Amino acid sequence: MKRKLQILKNDPWLEPFRSAIEGRHEDALRKEHELTGGENSLTNFANGHLFFGLHRDSNGWVFREWAPNATQIFLIGTFNDWTECKEFQMERKDNGVWEITLPANAIHHGDLYKLRVHWDGGNGERIPSYATRVVQDEVSYIFSAQVWAPEEQYKFNDEGFVPNTAPLLIYECHIGMGQNKEGVGTYDEFRENVLPRVKQNGYNAIQIMAIQEHPYYGSFGYHVSNFFAASSRFGTPEQLKHLID
Repeated sequence: MKRKLQILKNDPWLEPFRSAIEGRHEDALRKEHELTGGENSLTNFANGHLFFGLHRDSNGWVFREWAPNATQIFLIGTFNDWTECKEFQMERKDNGVWEITLPANAIHHGDLYKLRVHWDGGNGERIPSYATRVVQDEVSYIFSAQVWAPEEQYKFNDEGFVPNTAPLLIYECHIGMGQNKEGVGTYDEFRENVLPRVKQNGYNAIQIMAIQEHPYYGSFGYHVSNFFAASSRFGTPEQLKHLID
């Protein structure tokens, strides 16, 4: 209660809105408890992508997903003809976590994959919550997660960049819609054609819309489907990193 009353103490003009402010604060506390289970920190929850999803280590691959109501989960993809195989069956761990470890040659860069999830009363295919690369088939228009582990990792060139923010002038933009051509623009085209014009007009910061993967392009990126995957319709992760660089 002290945290929310401090706001009212600092600004008496907010007193007429006390009930709304306190209600919003209680809602935030309830949501934090729901996300963390009351046993974890919000920081650890926000860094869940470092634990969940597909990761490569010195022994091969490890994949984890949180699915407390699942009864069985199989990793399916182009590497096993999209079928349920025992060697790709995940193991249930504690607190609703499912995990599988695979040798290095089990999956490869560019492979497509999903989860076949079973639960009481049914089953279905799901794109992993923490997928970092999702692509759409040009014929069926179906989205799938994609293994993205190129042999050469992109290395940022300017690690000592210090932005000029006096004053901060922000240019809001959209990679796909920022081109004159009739079509979806790319990271490379934006870097080559648009970014120089933004700089020449005096802006020192850009706010890029629609970076996270979203199935409906016309939504301008608001209907995010994969929070940890940069939209593949604009190009590859390396091309986005080049733009940022």
